[in-house]
Amino acid sequence: MGSERRERMRALGARLRGLRAEAGLTGAVLAQRAGVGQPTVSKVETGRMVPSLDVLDRLSRALGLDESTAEEVRDLLAAVAAAADSDQPAGSTTPVAGTAVDEEVRSARLVRSFQCVVLPAMLQSAEYARHVFGSAPNSTPEAVGRAVAARVERQSVLYESGRESVFVLTEAVLRTWPGTPALMLAQFDRLLAVESLSTVQLGVIPWRRPVPGLPRHGFTLCDRRAVVVETFDRERVSVDSAEVAAYEETFGRFEQAAVFGGEARELLLRVMKEFRDLGDTVTP
Repeated sequence: MGSERRERMRALGARLRGLRAEAGLTGAVLAQRAGVGQPTVSKVETGRMVPSLDVLDRLSRALGLDESTAEEVRDLLAAVAAAADSDQPAGSTTPVAGTAVDEEVRSARLVRSFQCVVLPAMLQSAEYARHVFGSAPNSTPEAVGRAVAARVERQSVLYESGRESVFVLTEAVLRTWPGTPALMLAQFDRLLAVESLSTVQLGVIPWRRPVPGLPRHGFTLCDRRAVVVETFDRERVSVDSAEVAAYEETFGRFEQAAVFGGEARELLLRVMKEFRDLGDTVTP
C-alpha cells in the first residue's frame, strides 16, 4: 500500500475519531447506533480499514453530522480511493473478488447470498479463500495473504446476535473444489459448524431437483438496500431499488427450491463422505 494512501486513511480515521469524541460517544456506542461491528469502528479510526460509502454514511448519521461535515468525510473517503489508484504499482493487481461482499456484509443485519459455483465468502475456510484470491489475475502471495486474513476476520459477524444470514447453494458448489480432498473435508467441517448456528440458515438445492431458473452468477443481498453482483473477476454493488427488488425475487425462488435443516445436513455429510473416499489420491 502506498504511503499516500496510508496517510489519507489515517486522516479519515483521525477525523472520525475526533468527531466521535466531540459527540461524547464511545466506540461501542457508535458501533451500536450505526449498526456495524465495534472492530469496524476501531479499524476505521486507526486507519487500518477503508469503510464502504454505506458504512461511512451510517457512521455519519450515528454521529449526527450536519450535511457539510458529512460531505467533508465523504471527500476524505474519495481521497483514499483516488490514492489507491495512483499508488498501484504498474503490472500488479490486488485480489478483489469477494472483497466488496466482505465490506457490505460487515454493515448488514440481514444477509442473503446465492451461489452456483463458489462457496459464499462468509463460509469459506482460510485455505479455500486462499485459492479464491489466488486465482485472481496477477495476484501476489502478499496480497492474497492480506485478503485471506481480512476475510477470516470479517466472518466473525456470523456469530453476532441480532444478525441473520441465509445462504443458498446449488449442490454443484459443494462439488466444485480447489486443492485436495483434505482441503474440502476441512471446509465441510466449517459448513457443518456454521449450519448449526442460530443466526445462520444454510440451504442446498440438490442436483436431483430442477432449478427455478438457470443461474448465471452469484449475488449477495445486504439488508434490503444493496446487492453485490459477482462476476468472474470483479464485483458490482448496486443500491438501485428496482434491481435490488429483482434480485430479492430471484433469491426467493432459489430459496424455495433448497432443502434446509436436517435434509441439508444429510446432503453435506453424504458429499463429505465422497471426498473422504477420494482421499489424497487426487492432485490439484
